[in-house]
Amino acid sequence: MRLAEIDSGDSLGNRLLIRFISMVSGMRLPDAARVAFYHKDFLGEAHGAWTQATMRGPSSWSIGERELMAAMVAHWNTCPFCVSAHGAIATRGLSRKVVDAALADYHTAPLSPGLIATLGFLEKLTRTPDELTAADAKTVFAAGVTAESLTDATAVATLFAIVTRHANALRFSMPTDAEFDKAADMLLKRGYA
Repeated sequence: MRLAEIDSGDSLGNRLLIRFISMVSGMRLPDAARVAFYHKDFLGEAHGAWTQATMRGPSSWSIGERELMAAMVAHWNTCPFCVSAHGAIATRGLSRKVVDAALADYHTAPLSPGLIATLGFLEKLTRTPDELTAADAKTVFAAGVTAESLTDATAVATLFAIVTRHANALRFSMPTDAEFDKAADMLLKRGYA
């Protein structure tokens, strides 16, 4: 069951903010942002800070690479909203051709060996976490990825294991491709916090 407060806001201030952002942007505020406004004191601020640090904080991974990781975790968790949203952002740092190739089969996509190895680790972490071993990490390290970079990638996968479940459980509505593109530009400009 989806609460009406998620769509419209749980306070007068949030209702006005949702309407204002929708009016200024010329599109319905995506459900992901609406959920972030819902009971900010419970999840919003802490979750937003974690997302900002993970997706925009210092890392050897580019923003495009981290957004691709998010899209891949969404793909493995069958979350069409997050695949489209984070795929659109990833195309800003990579290209649509690269992102589409990775979503089709990251093993053969034109990505660095380190990113391919890391995606292999993240796929196993997402799909079959009980089968993940130290040997999987060693494979990533052998591809030239540092322990710090693997930790950063694991943070992306952990974050989006949660986000994709929110999106699916709340049945986030699917914006158009043009709306995803507009939202991608806003997220690149403003970040997640």
